[in-house]
Amino acid sequence: MIGSKAAQPNQAQTTLCSLRSSLLTLALVTLLCFTYLSFNSFRSYPLQNNFNSTLSFVINKQDYSDLGSDVFHSPSVFHLNYLEMVTNFKIYIYPDGDPNTFYQTPRKLTGKYASEGYFFQNIRESRFLTHDPNRAHLFFIPISCHKMRGKGTSYENMTVIVKDYVDSLINKYPYWNRTLGADHFFVTCHDVGVRATEGVPFLIKNAIRVVCSPSYDVAFIPHKDVALPQVLQPFALPRGGRDVENRTVLGFWAGHRNSKIRVILARVWENDTELDISNNRINRAIGPLVYQRRFYKTKFCICPGGSQVNSARIADSIHYGCVPVILSNYYDLPFNDILDWRKFAVILNERDVYQLKQILKNISDAEFVSLHNNLVKVQKHFQWNSPPIRFDAFHMVMYELWLRRHVIKYF
Repeated sequence: MIGSKAAQPNQAQTTLCSLRSSLLTLALVTLLCFTYLSFNSFRSYPLQNNFNSTLSFVINKQDYSDLGSDVFHSPSVFHLNYLEMVTNFKIYIYPDGDPNTFYQTPRKLTGKYASEGYFFQNIRESRFLTHDPNRAHLFFIPISCHKMRGKGTSYENMTVIVKDYVDSLINKYPYWNRTLGADHFFVTCHDVGVRATEGVPFLIKNAIRVVCSPSYDVAFIPHKDVALPQVLQPFALPRGGRDVENRTVLGFWAGHRNSKIRVILARVWENDTELDISNNRINRAIGPLVYQRRFYKTKFCICPGGSQVNSARIADSIHYGCVPVILSNYYDLPFNDILDWRKFAVILNERDVYQLKQILKNISDAEFVSLHNNLVKVQKHFQWNSPPIRFDAFHMVMYELWLRRHVIKYF
C-alpha cells in the first residue's frame, strides 16, 4: 500500500511533465508555422505586383549600401517601405483645367521655385501615375499658383481661382467627398501659393499640402502636410564634397535683409574676421560665380529664413558640400521624418545667432568631417531630375506622400 501511494505522485509528476512538453512542442510548431506563413506571404506579395520588373528598376544591395544608412532614422523601415511604394503607389491627376492657363503643366523648371515645376513634370514621367481613379491611393489637384504669379494675378483673384477649381472637382467627381479631401494633395513652392491657398480654408485643413514654406506658425500640420525642398536648379557649378582640406572659412552668408533674423545676423557678424557675412548679395560685377564658389571654401553655410522660414540656400549648401546651419524657428525640414538632419546639418534656434561663432568653433574637426561626409550621402535626395531617378527629390517627396496615404474613407 505504501509503495502504491508513493507511485501515485510520481505518475502525476510524469503526466504533468508530459503535458508541459506537449504544450511546449505545440507552441514551437505554432511559432514555426506563423514564421513560415509570414515569410511566405512577404515573398509572394511583391510577386503578385510584378516584382521582378520592379526589382530591376528599384533596388539592389549596392543601391542600399550607397544610401548611407547612418543618415536615416530607420534605414530598414525606409528600405522596405520604399520598395513597396515604387511597386504599388498610384496617383490620379484630375484632367480638368487648361494647361495654357494655371493647370496641369509647370511654369518652368528653373529658378528657386523649380521644385514645383519638376514635381508637375516628374509625376507624369513616373510609374506612379494612373488613369484609373479606382486604383489611386491619392489624388493630385494640378493647379499652379506659380503660373498665376507669372501672369500677374492678384492674391484675391488667386484665391477665387483656386476655390472655384476645387469646387468644380468636388461637384463633378465623387472622390473628394469620400474622405472630405484627406486623400487629395496639391503642390506649391512659391510663398505666393501659400498665401493664395490660405484663403480656401477647407482645402488647407483637409488636403495634404506639399509646400516649400512648412512653418508651424502658418497652419502647417507635420503629420498631414509635406515639406517640399526649395531647390535652385540648374546648379551653376558641380557638386562639392569630400574636400574638407579646402574648406578654410568657418562660416558664410550673403543675401538680402528681408527678415528680422537676417538683419540681426548681418548687424552682429558683418565685420567678423572668421565669419564671412555680407548683408547684400555678392555683386556679379566682381567676377563670375563668386557667390557659388564661396560655398566650396566654407565649412558651415548659414541658412537664415527669409520672407518665409525656408531658403533655397539650404539646398545650395547641400549641393556644394557646405554643412548647412539652419537658423529658423518653426521649420519642419524636408524629409525630417526620414532623414536625421542632425547627422549632416547644424540646427539652431534664431536666438542662437548671438553665439553663432562660438557654437561653430566648438564643433570639433572630427565632428565636422562626420557632418560633411554624411552631407555627401544625402545630396542625391535634394536633386531633381527629368525623368526622375530613384532616391532623388521626387522619389523622396513621393515617399512622404506614401506615408500619408492611409486615410478613413466615408462611403
